[in-house]
Amino acid sequence: MSIRLLPQKLINQIAAGEVIERPASVVKELVENSLDAGAMQIDIEVEKGGSGLIRIRDNGGGIEKAELSLALKRHATSKIASLEDLEAVRSMGFRGEALPSIASVSQLAVISRTVEAAKGWRVTADGVAVSAPVPAPHPPGTTVEVRDLFFNTPARRKFLRTEKTEFTHIYNVVRRLALARFDVAFSLRHNERETFRLASAQNQRAQERRIAKLCGEPFVENAVHLEHAAAGMRMHGWLALPTFSRSQADLQYVYVNGRAIRDKVIVHALKLAYQDVMFHGRQPAYLLYLEMPPQMVDVNAHPQKSEVRFRESRMVHDFLHHTVEHALADTRPGGDTQGERSAPVRMALPGGYSRQSAIPLSVSEQVASYARLHQDTDARELAGGSDNDVVDTPLGFALAQIHGVYILAQSKAGLVLVDMHAAHERVLYEQLKSSLDSGGVAAQPLLVPETLQVSEAEADAGAEHAEEFRKLGFEIDRQGPASVTIRQVPALLRDRGPGPLVRDVLADLVTAGSSTRVKTAVNEILATVACHASARANRQLSIPEMNALLRQMEKTDRADQCNHGRPTWTLLSMAELDKLFLRGQ
Repeated sequence: MSIRLLPQKLINQIAAGEVIERPASVVKELVENSLDAGAMQIDIEVEKGGSGLIRIRDNGGGIEKAELSLALKRHATSKIASLEDLEAVRSMGFRGEALPSIASVSQLAVISRTVEAAKGWRVTADGVAVSAPVPAPHPPGTTVEVRDLFFNTPARRKFLRTEKTEFTHIYNVVRRLALARFDVAFSLRHNERETFRLASAQNQRAQERRIAKLCGEPFVENAVHLEHAAAGMRMHGWLALPTFSRSQADLQYVYVNGRAIRDKVIVHALKLAYQDVMFHGRQPAYLLYLEMPPQMVDVNAHPQKSEVRFRESRMVHDFLHHTVEHALADTRPGGDTQGERSAPVRMALPGGYSRQSAIPLSVSEQVASYARLHQDTDARELAGGSDNDVVDTPLGFALAQIHGVYILAQSKAGLVLVDMHAAHERVLYEQLKSSLDSGGVAAQPLLVPETLQVSEAEADAGAEHAEEFRKLGFEIDRQGPASVTIRQVPALLRDRGPGPLVRDVLADLVTAGSSTRVKTAVNEILATVACHASARANRQLSIPEMNALLRQMEKTDRADQCNHGRPTWTLLSMAELDKLFLRGQ
């Protein structure tokens, strides 16, 4: 075939193939247009899973009569006018492809009225031609009706799933948008039945009520609110506690400047922040909002705008990782209170720990060290205090031990139950990490240096980051264009073959500019040491020993769960106990 220009109709249908994947894509584009128009109320109505009808009604700024027909032409937009605008996009939509793409594969009608206009105007499109505007009654705002989606592209229609499946996709799209804009009221109807109606939420309590409707009450009940700003960025939102982990990533929402995105930099940063408190194979839940200058993020990286590209991805990664990690560090009994944390117990870390190594201190010595840290604690309090004089501490004071496994304690709130082994394991693990951080990484030279054949880019990365390797306990020399020699390794990792780990670190440095693999490997060993060193089941502790452990839990980061993500304690309130025994009924 000779080279020729494609017909305009085919051009629009090709564009529709990029933008309009299914009915949910139509809903997303049209609701985003409504948000850009300043709407404070958006009503979505669909029939037959969206293939029969999609109607979006808003009370936004509306479209003037003279611009209605123009709005259905490709690359016609009011949101950008120059390259500078494109590099600092503040609106949800900006390509000018949504309406013409939808019009090319459906029976489309747009009715709109501006606040200043005396009446509304209506235009229609049937996949080919756009009609002239005609008068139509309408309140200020815009209504877009999409009927018979893919009526002229039957091959595309065959790819649609069942009505229930397509509506589920629409529901998820509207849910993501409703979680992005708490200030906007939303309603959703399917086949003339209301799915939900959400009022605008102007404060945190109202926002959490909306979240509970869309994400479930358990998420809100198990989430902590987060807010932090640094380096020109601001992060706020809700983090679910590690004990509220899930089998799939279905409750992970991240918004960048109000846009729901799925980005590998963000996913990796959040996964890294949770790795010390999460079961392997489990997924955290979170609802987070990242705000930054629009010049720092390129939202024009994907036709559906579901992915972005950060101009300083390393800085964004570190900001997210440290912000969430510090927030999770406060998941301890009484973690919302401010105060001095006691210094960690200093523990020698001789080189050569392996999974079978003996621990430096026995359990009894560990418990005794807890007691020494709290010598100012009143002896009466260590004994549990009197029934009428319970000191107000998050975990209260020990009463007894059940089967050598659980500690029972009394607090002002009620009855506290503590998993002795899980709690002790977390305390030891955090102390080991603190000791390692304060004392530095002990290194050990290799008797026989190991040479690795790597790519030139990886060898360059090894030479460039030689000082960072040295801080981690490694000594690596470049031996040729594509080889490096390992001469020294961290003492904790001497029993592990260093070659594969160094290869992985070099690969990370080439692709991402940073790596946490060494820290992760060291922490895995420390976690194993802590697990073997912690108080085992069926070990009897005295009341002072139990109280010393409770006090240390209250001062230990992440003490609400053990190293594997299991909860370490729970509370039965007085109200729950009264209900259990039918008191007052």
